[in-house]
Amino acid sequence: MKKLMLTVLAAVQFAGIAYAQPSAETVTPTPQETQLTVKTRATGSSPYRTKTWTDLPVTLVGVGASATGLYLIQENKHAPSSEELAAIDADLEAAKREINSFDRFAAGNFSLSAKKASDYPFYGSFALPFLLLLDKDVSQKAGQVAVLYVETMAVTGALFTMSVAHVERKRPLVYNNDPDNTERTKKHAQNSFFAGHTAAAASATFFAAKVFHDFNPDSKARPYVWIAAAAVPATVGYLRLEAGKHFLSDNLLGYAIGAGAGILVPQLHKTKGMKNVSIMPLMGPANGMAATVTF
Repeated sequence: MKKLMLTVLAAVQFAGIAYAQPSAETVTPTPQETQLTVKTRATGSSPYRTKTWTDLPVTLVGVGASATGLYLIQENKHAPSSEELAAIDADLEAAKREINSFDRFAAGNFSLSAKKASDYPFYGSFALPFLLLLDKDVSQKAGQVAVLYVETMAVTGALFTMSVAHVERKRPLVYNNDPDNTERTKKHAQNSFFAGHTAAAASATFFAAKVFHDFNPDSKARPYVWIAAAAVPATVGYLRLEAGKHFLSDNLLGYAIGAGAGILVPQLHKTKGMKNVSIMPLMGPANGMAATVTF
């Protein structure tokens, strides 16, 4: 996952170039686009509006937070001590009982083959948005879509790295004392919360599905695109669970954060995107804010 964050950092230069391209300029909505009840969209137009003075700072803040999080992870995280591991090994079952009942079943999972297998859908997910270039309308707005993609991954990266930097949670594999399990003695053995691989894969695939959905309002392929977008990060999450890298709750949270970023970043850039978003206060046993998005 750290390699991904470094990739996002490098992508900022590309994003800056994309901002300068004509395809990333603000598009004046046509009368057809103004009618939300009509599903057709003018050929060659974009359903999105990007603005350098807002999108560039958001992306840079996301990248900066990602870099800061990576630094804090390197400087502040430590491997489980030999005393901690000895205490776990002294009574594995008792140590597992200290884990919440929802996640307990995964404690002790460890599989190098599952870890290796998870890399294929993980890295493959980042290529899916580039398949959008096969769509003529999307390819004409490639610079704008690239900007949104980098922004999406920067937001996800910031949430991931800053969370990992400030939360220590032992991975499930720490509760496996197999002699071949050298992973439990490493610094990243404390990085279970939350699932970064799952989050990043979900960001990429749901972003691709959302962009396809918005550029192709009449396509019969849209349900299948969404199913594929959901399946890829779910596969990553399952394999990371089997590998002992994350508990189920880590994966569910990572999936939700990634999918949320992949959908919301493009949605909030739609020419009339905010009219589909409602935010309201919640009062009662739990106070806060609730947001709903309709498509």
